[in-house]
Amino acid sequence: MEIGVGYSLLRIAGELELIVNRIVHDDPESLAEVADLLAESPRIFVIGAGRSALALKMTAMRLMHLGMDVHVVGEVTSPAIQSGDLLLAASGSGTTEATVRAASIAVRAGARLAIITTAAQSPLAELATASIILPAAAKLDRSMTASSQYAGSLFEQTVVLVGDALFHALWQRSGQTADDLWPRHANIE
Repeated sequence: MEIGVGYSLLRIAGELELIVNRIVHDDPESLAEVADLLAESPRIFVIGAGRSALALKMTAMRLMHLGMDVHVVGEVTSPAIQSGDLLLAASGSGTTEATVRAASIAVRAGARLAIITTAAQSPLAELATASIILPAAAKLDRSMTASSQYAGSLFEQTVVLVGDALFHALWQRSGQTADDLWPRHANIE
Protein backbone atom coordinates (compact mmCIF):
# COMPACT_ATOMS: atom_id res chain seq x y z
CA MET A 1 0.00 0.00 0.00
CA GLU A 2 1.32 3.44 -0.98
CA ILE A 3 1.72 6.06 1.69
CA GLY A 4 2.72 9.68 1.59
CA VAL A 5 1.12 13.01 0.91
CA GLY A 6 2.18 13.09 -2.74
CA TYR A 7 0.53 9.75 -3.44
CA SER A 8 -2.61 10.83 -1.59
CA LEU A 9 -2.79 14.12 -3.50
CA LEU A 10 -2.52 12.34 -6.85
CA ARG A 11 -5.15 9.80 -5.76
CA ILE A 12 -7.59 12.55 -4.74
CA ALA A 13 -6.95 14.49 -7.95
CA GLY A 14 -7.64 11.35 -9.98
CA GLU A 15 -10.93 10.73 -8.19
CA LEU A 16 -11.97 14.36 -8.72
CA GLU A 17 -11.13 14.17 -12.42
CA LEU A 18 -13.26 11.06 -12.83
CA ILE A 19 -16.26 12.49 -10.99
CA VAL A 20 -16.11 15.85 -12.80
CA ASN A 21 -16.06 14.08 -16.16
CA ARG A 22 -19.06 11.97 -15.16
CA ILE A 23 -21.07 15.01 -14.00
CA VAL A 24 -20.31 17.04 -17.11
CA HIS A 25 -21.00 14.21 -19.55
CA ASP A 26 -23.83 12.36 -17.78
CA ASP A 27 -26.04 15.26 -16.71
CA PRO A 28 -25.01 18.71 -18.00
CA GLU A 29 -28.67 19.81 -17.92
CA SER A 30 -28.78 19.69 -14.13
CA LEU A 31 -25.79 22.02 -13.90
CA ALA A 32 -27.44 24.49 -16.28
CA GLU A 33 -30.76 24.25 -14.45
CA VAL A 34 -29.18 25.10 -11.08
CA ALA A 35 -27.19 27.95 -12.66
CA ASP A 36 -30.42 29.37 -14.13
CA LEU A 37 -32.17 29.14 -10.75
CA LEU A 38 -29.29 30.98 -9.10
CA ALA A 39 -29.30 33.67 -11.78
CA GLU A 40 -33.03 34.37 -11.62
CA SER A 41 -33.55 34.22 -7.85
CA PRO A 42 -33.86 37.53 -5.98
CA ARG A 43 -32.24 35.99 -2.90
CA ILE A 44 -30.22 32.83 -2.37
CA PHE A 45 -29.89 30.89 0.87
CA VAL A 46 -27.40 28.05 1.40
CA ILE A 47 -27.56 25.19 3.89
CA GLY A 48 -25.64 22.06 4.69
CA ALA A 49 -24.23 20.32 7.75
CA GLY A 50 -20.59 19.83 8.66
CA ARG A 51 -18.15 19.95 5.76
CA SER A 52 -21.03 20.27 3.28
CA ALA A 53 -21.96 23.53 4.99
CA LEU A 54 -18.39 24.77 4.77
CA ALA A 55 -18.30 23.96 1.05
CA LEU A 56 -21.53 25.89 0.41
CA LYS A 57 -20.28 28.84 2.46
CA MET A 58 -17.47 29.10 -0.08
CA THR A 59 -20.06 29.19 -2.86
CA ALA A 60 -22.11 31.79 -0.99
CA MET A 61 -19.05 34.02 -0.71
CA ARG A 62 -18.35 33.86 -4.43
CA LEU A 63 -22.00 34.56 -5.33
CA MET A 64 -21.84 37.59 -3.03
CA HIS A 65 -18.73 38.73 -4.89
CA LEU A 66 -20.85 38.54 -8.02
CA GLY A 67 -23.32 40.96 -6.42
CA MET A 68 -26.02 38.44 -5.55
CA ASP A 69 -28.08 38.67 -2.35
CA VAL A 70 -26.86 35.55 -0.51
CA HIS A 71 -27.49 34.30 3.03
CA VAL A 72 -26.17 31.36 5.05
CA VAL A 73 -28.98 29.62 6.92
CA GLY A 74 -28.36 29.68 10.66
CA GLU A 75 -26.34 32.89 10.69
CA VAL A 76 -27.92 35.56 12.88
CA THR A 77 -28.29 38.02 9.99
CA SER A 78 -30.11 35.57 7.72
CA PRO A 79 -33.66 36.83 7.00
CA ALA A 80 -36.81 34.78 6.49
CA ILE A 81 -36.94 32.91 3.21
CA GLN A 82 -39.84 33.92 0.95
CA SER A 83 -41.64 32.98 -2.22
CA GLY A 84 -39.34 33.28 -5.22
CA ASP A 85 -36.15 32.83 -3.19
CA LEU A 86 -33.84 29.87 -3.71
CA LEU A 87 -32.45 27.49 -1.10
CA LEU A 88 -29.28 25.73 -2.25
CA ALA A 89 -28.72 22.65 -0.07
CA ALA A 90 -25.98 20.04 0.06
CA SER A 91 -26.40 16.67 1.73
CA GLY A 92 -24.57 13.58 0.59
CA SER A 93 -27.25 11.26 1.94
CA GLY A 94 -30.20 13.54 1.22
CA THR A 95 -31.48 12.63 4.67
CA THR A 96 -29.67 15.07 6.98
CA GLU A 97 -32.51 16.01 9.34
CA ALA A 98 -31.79 19.71 9.76
CA THR A 99 -31.25 20.18 6.02
CA VAL A 100 -34.43 18.30 5.06
CA ARG A 101 -36.41 20.22 7.69
CA ALA A 102 -35.10 23.57 6.40
CA ALA A 103 -35.86 22.52 2.82
CA SER A 104 -39.43 21.62 3.79
CA ILE A 105 -39.92 25.01 5.44
CA ALA A 106 -38.47 26.80 2.40
CA VAL A 107 -40.73 24.93 -0.03
CA ARG A 108 -43.79 25.64 2.14
CA ALA A 109 -42.83 29.34 2.06
CA GLY A 110 -42.85 29.24 -1.75
CA ALA A 111 -39.09 29.14 -2.28
CA ARG A 112 -37.46 26.87 -4.80
CA LEU A 113 -34.93 24.24 -3.81
CA ALA A 114 -31.73 23.29 -5.63
CA ILE A 115 -29.75 20.42 -4.14
CA ILE A 116 -26.40 18.72 -4.45
CA THR A 117 -26.50 15.12 -3.23
CA THR A 118 -25.46 11.56 -3.99
CA ALA A 119 -29.00 10.28 -3.38
CA ALA A 120 -31.50 10.77 -6.20
CA GLN A 121 -34.08 8.85 -4.16
CA SER A 122 -34.09 10.72 -0.87
CA PRO A 123 -36.38 12.99 1.16
CA LEU A 124 -34.33 16.02 0.06
CA ALA A 125 -34.50 15.05 -3.62
CA GLU A 126 -38.29 14.64 -3.38
CA LEU A 127 -38.59 18.32 -2.40
CA ALA A 128 -36.15 19.65 -5.00
CA THR A 129 -36.89 21.89 -7.95
CA ALA A 130 -33.49 20.98 -9.41
CA SER A 131 -30.89 18.40 -8.39
CA ILE A 132 -27.24 17.82 -9.11
CA ILE A 133 -26.60 14.17 -8.35
CA LEU A 134 -22.95 13.41 -7.66
CA PRO A 135 -21.66 9.89 -8.23
CA ALA A 136 -19.48 10.22 -5.12
CA ALA A 137 -19.37 8.21 -1.95
CA ALA A 138 -21.63 9.43 0.81
CA LYS A 139 -20.35 9.78 4.39
CA LEU A 140 -21.67 6.40 5.51
CA ASP A 141 -20.25 4.48 2.53
CA ARG A 142 -17.12 2.85 3.86
CA SER A 143 -16.87 0.27 1.07
CA MET A 144 -14.09 2.25 -0.66
CA THR A 145 -15.81 1.48 -3.98
CA ALA A 146 -16.79 5.01 -5.04
CA SER A 147 -13.81 6.62 -3.31
CA SER A 148 -10.72 5.61 -1.39
CA GLN A 149 -11.15 8.70 0.77
CA TYR A 150 -12.69 8.84 4.21
CA ALA A 151 -16.30 9.70 5.13
CA GLY A 152 -17.67 11.54 2.14
CA SER A 153 -14.59 13.64 1.43
CA LEU A 154 -15.04 13.19 -2.33
CA PHE A 155 -18.62 14.49 -2.06
CA GLU A 156 -17.57 17.59 -0.15
CA GLN A 157 -14.64 18.29 -2.47
CA THR A 158 -16.97 18.00 -5.44
CA VAL A 159 -19.48 20.38 -3.82
CA VAL A 160 -16.67 22.97 -3.68
CA LEU A 161 -15.80 22.39 -7.35
CA VAL A 162 -19.42 22.48 -8.50
CA GLY A 163 -19.98 25.67 -6.49
CA ASP A 164 -16.95 27.30 -8.09
CA ALA A 165 -18.08 26.15 -11.54
CA LEU A 166 -21.58 27.58 -10.97
CA PHE A 167 -20.02 30.87 -9.87
CA HIS A 168 -17.64 30.94 -12.84
CA ALA A 169 -20.41 30.28 -15.35
CA LEU A 170 -22.60 32.99 -13.81
CA TRP A 171 -19.67 35.40 -13.71
CA GLN A 172 -18.95 34.84 -17.40
CA ARG A 173 -22.65 35.23 -18.18
CA SER A 174 -22.78 38.52 -16.23
CA GLY A 175 -20.12 40.30 -18.28
CA GLN A 176 -18.54 41.70 -15.12
CA THR A 177 -14.77 41.94 -14.90
CA ALA A 178 -12.59 40.83 -12.00
CA ASP A 179 -12.19 44.53 -11.20
CA ASP A 180 -16.00 44.83 -10.93
CA LEU A 181 -16.10 42.04 -8.36
CA TRP A 182 -13.06 43.10 -6.33
CA PRO A 183 -14.73 45.93 -4.31
CA ARG A 184 -17.11 43.32 -2.81
CA HIS A 185 -14.26 41.42 -1.14
CA ALA A 186 -14.07 41.79 2.62
CA ASN A 187 -11.88 44.69 3.66
CA ILE A 188 -12.21 44.25 7.42
CA GLU A 189 -10.95 40.79 8.25
